[in-house]
Amino acid sequence: MRLCALYSGGKDSTFAIHWAVLHGFEVAYTLTLIPRRPDSWMFQVPNVAWAPVASEAMGIDSLVFFTSGEKDKELEDLRRALSKCKELGVSGVIAGALLSDYQRLNIAIIAEGLDLKTYTPLWRKDQEDYMRELVEEGFEILISSASAYGFPFELVGKTLDKDGVKIVIEASRRYGFNPAFEGGEAETFVLYAPLYKRRLHAEGETIRKGEYEWVFRIRRIL
Repeated sequence: MRLCALYSGGKDSTFAIHWAVLHGFEVAYTLTLIPRRPDSWMFQVPNVAWAPVASEAMGIDSLVFFTSGEKDKELEDLRRALSKCKELGVSGVIAGALLSDYQRLNIAIIAEGLDLKTYTPLWRKDQEDYMRELVEEGFEILISSASAYGFPFELVGKTLDKDGVKIVIEASRRYGFNPAFEGGEAETFVLYAPLYKRRLHAEGETIRKGEYEWVFRIRRIL
């Protein structure tokens, strides 16, 4: 089955593609929607414009659409994007939703309306085990932003290793944020994964935007 993958360049959408390939699916396209405002309900914002570079590293063609980022209008933008994927011959969509009912249900409803199957292989995975699994599977995950009280902000702009995951999990237990960042506590960008044909190197700067808001702004990827 040919799939398109909703793709931000982050850990969840990358792992979903990893799962799909291991289970015999053909991921024909990555589909990236770039919000025009920072408070999108559906889509990742920090550094998402670099997602096609990561898609290229996996050898997958990328499709990029812009979306208003407004709560209801962005769903229509998603519908148009998925409709384009169907025109290109895909019969399903895969997404990296972990816990968000809003995201998962809207994707499923829109896909069903287009007669596309939906796959969300990460749904309800144990959050702590999932973070450990990512590192064990060889994912090199850049923390590209963080905005949660108690988050170890020194990790922003750095790549997670086993020690980094341990620090995140311990902080999440202490302060109550989601260790896999499904509540928007942090965003990520994958520099390397088992499907990558080359390792990416990101150059940029870490910016403190507020007491509990830090961003690593990617300037260049080599």
